[in-house]
Amino acid sequence: MALSDQQLQLLARDAMQRAQAGDFAAAEPLLAQLVAARPNSGQALHLLGQARLKLGRFAEAREPLERAAKFLPKEIAAQVNYAGCLTVLGEHEASLWALGRAAQLKPGDPTINHNRGHALEALGRLEEAERAYDEALSADHRLMPSLIARAGLLEARGDWLGALADLDMALTNRPDDARLRLQRGELLLRQGDWMRGLPDYEARLDIPGACYTPDLPRWQGEPVERLLLYPEQLDIESDAAKRDTLMLARGVEAVVQCGETLGGWLDGPIIRRSESLAGFSAAAALRSLPYLLSWSPEAPPPAPPLREPSGSAREPVIGEDTWQAHLAARRGIATTIRLSGNADWLWGSRRSGPSPWYPALMLETA
Repeated sequence: MALSDQQLQLLARDAMQRAQAGDFAAAEPLLAQLVAARPNSGQALHLLGQARLKLGRFAEAREPLERAAKFLPKEIAAQVNYAGCLTVLGEHEASLWALGRAAQLKPGDPTINHNRGHALEALGRLEEAERAYDEALSADHRLMPSLIARAGLLEARGDWLGALADLDMALTNRPDDARLRLQRGELLLRQGDWMRGLPDYEARLDIPGACYTPDLPRWQGEPVERLLLYPEQLDIESDAAKRDTLMLARGVEAVVQCGETLGGWLDGPIIRRSESLAGFSAAAALRSLPYLLSWSPEAPPPAPPLREPSGSAREPVIGEDTWQAHLAARRGIATTIRLSGNADWLWGSRRSGPSPWYPALMLETA
């Protein structure tokens, strides 16, 4: 049964009120009903597409947004929302086309240029992407998404100073943004700047769900009765967790949390993740020790000895930066580790020759 004009007006008003209140789940079926009655209404199509975007139903949002963009060729928001939906769906070439139409309506718009940069970056057209971010920032030099995106591109092509400048600018606007601080910290650490990089790197512990964190006070270097050291990886049996345990469990008297694999090797007090943490005063992530104990990459504390199972092999080892190679080096076996171009910042600037981390270790750059 067809709805009267009065009924459609009431339906549209009810849908708008719900959408404005943020109740998109309730607004969406009303808007779908409105579109069914008025299939050529660009505004109704646009509102339906927006509601589905808010609900994360991107595939369903595509068709009404595409039609809205055709019926509303001079409305920038219709073109931009359609382009945004295409980007989420991975249709980057089509997204660029829609953004091109939006740019004709509003040349030099920073948001449109940023979205162009995002689509170009996804297509691997990095130089064009960087130019698009440049154009966005020339119109709005504090545009956060473009600052962050351009910083990543500049870092990738080795322009450390440019990337750092963009991150510094972004952090003037959002000084407490943990992800931005971590990004700047990692950039500085990869340059070997531990003094400035380590404090920012601690921001990783403030990102919900990014690291494993025991339910204990965070150690800040003060004297405590019983300290827990732990690998921050969610999977304690991962290569990264075992590698960090072998490389970093040193320099302080503490109980080390470890998995089954390393439990028989560590010559000192250990605890498993399944065990109670009663009696511990505080805990520190292993990757926080260089910051908390003011380590130098050129002279880390010596590693404590390991248990030696009887009959274990001691032939020379050559390999990648894995926990097995670390175990061999820490056992005093002549070991060569080949480091890739994106080697862990913990190795510092010394990427070839003898390493201060283990007496029997030589480094090579792959």
